Amino acid sequence: MVVVTRGVAGQRKGVGPSASLAAASSKPKSQKRPAVSLRSRWCRLSHARRAGLNPLGLRTRAAQDDEQATSGVEDGGSDGGNIKQLLGMKGASVEREDKWKVRLQLMKPVTWVPLIWGVACGAAASGMYTWTPENVAKALLCMTMSGPFLTGYTQVINDYYDREIDAINEPYRPIPSGLISETEAVAQFVLLLAGGLGIAYVLDGWAGHETPVIFYEAIFGSFISYIYSAPPLKLKQSGWYGSYALGASYIALPWWAGQLLFGNNLTWDVALLTVLYSLAGLGIAIVNDFKSIEGDRELGLKSLPVEFGIDVAKWITVGTIDLTQLAVAAYVYQGLGERWYSIAIQLLVIPQVFFQFKYFIPDPVKNDVKYQGAAQPFLVLGILMTGLAVGHHNQLLAAGGL
Repeated sequence: MVVVTRGVAGQRKGVGPSASLAAASSKPKSQKRPAVSLRSRWCRLSHARRAGLNPLGLRTRAAQDDEQATSGVEDGGSDGGNIKQLLGMKGASVEREDKWKVRLQLMKPVTWVPLIWGVACGAAASGMYTWTPENVAKALLCMTMSGPFLTGYTQVINDYYDREIDAINEPYRPIPSGLISETEAVAQFVLLLAGGLGIAYVLDGWAGHETPVIFYEAIFGSFISYIYSAPPLKLKQSGWYGSYALGASYIALPWWAGQLLFGNNLTWDVALLTVLYSLAGLGIAIVNDFKSIEGDRELGLKSLPVEFGIDVAKWITVGTIDLTQLAVAAYVYQGLGERWYSIAIQLLVIPQVFFQFKYFIPDPVKNDVKYQGAAQPFLVLGILMTGLAVGHHNQLLAAGGL
């Protein structure tokens, strides 16, 4: 229900900017600046904004690479940049727009989709969802809590604590570009958190829960979001812990919320399957670390590409994504006895492997967005197949067919 994320499409800041493998490996040591240099850059950005200058003049090669990658859209006019701004994507407009557009950009709507999908998978896994107007309204309210409110809260708080690294990696973001003040950002994430927790409490009452389990889950997810981004823990500084927290929040938490809303309980089957899919989510999170490698090195963040190097990290990534899905398929077949759903999950892995070798393995820095756009739809369809398998299994249990 709450997503801790680094940004767009499952990214560390969604999809962070970068350098190529050659540039990253050949970068002279003299260019590696300590954290104090980064803080100095942030101060320069602040002074530039107060002086009425364009703070984006202080751009790194990574930011320039991102501009070139998105220039095909922006050359056709301002519509591409405006749409990217509304979705919180790379290549967003940096012009001073209406404040509501800036606030929406800060919430990164493009990152809401996996959480909304996760709620649907949880509802399917409950085996008790029916297409009545009341159930549709419940599901939509749960999706609103998971997406706009709690994922929006996570994105804003992440941007707030990453405002210095964004000055290097994503200088067009609302805070480092001066489109919104730090005080306004704090007020926004506090309101989003309060709204999300309020909706969670309403959902518990609507579902007839004696114990407000959805509310407790929302608190837990919000806490994970906070310690992911904020000092002193700042889980994102650790490649393994941070990436797993990111993966779990994308898959396990929204699934649990959807299932608790309609099924009123979580089973060991669901716990195991969502843990496995969270490992696949860890792999997805690593995908988004490659473009952040320059800024991560400067800040001392131990992302897996920084720790192991690009060549090793890319194989860890695809191995984690593929093997965990195959493990899910095996459990669906052996543990649940759902043969056809297991076959469907396995078949959905094949196009993912194809796109890994077509886009990701050759150049994970340059092609991360292409790979995600091509491969992730098959992953999320596999998650839905798993939810349907659990739901069908639960229906058979309830009917005495097993």
